[in-house]
Amino acid sequence: MSEDGATDARRAELAEALAAVCARLDEAARAAGRAPGDVALLVVTKYFPASDAILLHELGCRSFGESREQEATPKIARFRESVTDPGVAWHMIGRLQRNKARAVARWAHTIHSVDSIRLADAVAAGARAAQESGDRTTPIRVLLQVSLDGDPQRGGVVAADLEALAAAVAGADGLELAGLMGVPPLGWDPDAAFEQLARLHEQVLRNHPEATELSAGMSGDLEQAVRWGSTCVRVGTAVLGRRPLA
Repeated sequence: MSEDGATDARRAELAEALAAVCARLDEAARAAGRAPGDVALLVVTKYFPASDAILLHELGCRSFGESREQEATPKIARFRESVTDPGVAWHMIGRLQRNKARAVARWAHTIHSVDSIRLADAVAAGARAAQESGDRTTPIRVLLQVSLDGDPQRGGVVAADLEALAAAVAGADGLELAGLMGVPPLGWDPDAAFEQLARLHEQVLRNHPEATELSAGMSGDLEQAVRWGSTCVRVGTAVLGRRPLA
């Protein structure tokens, strides 16, 4: 197959998968008594090439998620060589090391995985440096990653420390507290996990009414997440397919 033929085939494949996910999302919203379109779709392009993100942009996607700085930074540079659209937002959704915060701050519209004050401080410093260098003109939107089971290996702030972290992010120069992010722990019923996350979100909103975002739900559990108030689902496999072989 020619290169153009392969590109056309991949575009058609992505278009079909994207339409199916959007239909699921709209149906989940209606089932939850919410308006279709209330929940944003974040397409997770980690492990996939910039060419897929470019095709998805042609299909109407404007929000993309990455989880590793060393993969994302060159991929975004390649994407921007072909696409000059100020409406595109790149999200960091994976665990973030403090020593990568400055690099991520150059391109991240939103970071979904801030789970400690030390990390928040590093991200804020990176945001200020990026503003000074002209790499960004706006604060970084921050979602606090919540640990629902208290397992330190999986990342996330525990409930007892959530308000202190929220206050630190809300008061940090260069950051904007946007909301919470959570992932159901292994073996948990998604409904139980998202219900707990929704309750924690309600608590944060009492002191931080601006923190309206709730990033929850992936390819396999987006319906349950929408039922419990998710405003953003992070979908990779259902749109892009299985991870390509290295």
